[in-house]
Amino acid sequence: MHILVVEDEPGIARFLKQGLEEENFSVVVASTGPAGLALALAQPFDLLLVDWMLPGLTGLELCRQLRAARHAVPVIFLTAKDTVADTVAGLQAGANDYIKKPFHFEELLERVRVQLRPAVGPPERFGVGPIVLDVGTHQVFKNDEEILLTQKEFALLEYLLRHKGKVCRRRQLIENVWDIHFEYNTGVLDVYMNALRKKLGLSPDDYLQTIRGVGYVARE
Repeated sequence: MHILVVEDEPGIARFLKQGLEEENFSVVVASTGPAGLALALAQPFDLLLVDWMLPGLTGLELCRQLRAARHAVPVIFLTAKDTVADTVAGLQAGANDYIKKPFHFEELLERVRVQLRPAVGPPERFGVGPIVLDVGTHQVFKNDEEILLTQKEFALLEYLLRHKGKVCRRRQLIENVWDIHFEYNTGVLDVYMNALRKKLGLSPDDYLQTIRGVGYVARE
């Protein structure tokens, strides 16, 4: 597995490179945002570890540009930022996960393994009303018009549609969609649900419904 580390602090970069190579990963290090973006666009990496604050180009903007170029490589942010707004900004930029500094290498390694876990089973399609989600092509359509979603918006919709007709509790959604152990009563989930409904042109009563105090449900 080939990992790109984009980190401007030499000590942290060396620590990550050594630890990951001891786990039999191939590691390339970039120390600036532009250098990291150029490498990520030019080479086929399996995962990126990206510092939030980088010279030349922030990790946030690096991730946005990757997603704009339709690169689906998993991205884990390394950051000292810990507010809900920061978390939402990182995830909406296209990050798959984040880990707060300082961190234990064992926790980082487990998060890396989660993102590299292979998908199993044949491509699947799920739907509710005029909305169709295609897992194989990673596309969402409403009335045959493609709707562009971020990775986490897609994952949230997929989870709800896979469990159509069943109420998905807030903690259940956060644990299964994000693989991140933030508190279930933060506003992150609500921000994503509101963004998802807006992109799909839905009201809170249409198809993706709120069960107050409990969670959400996809139903006809």
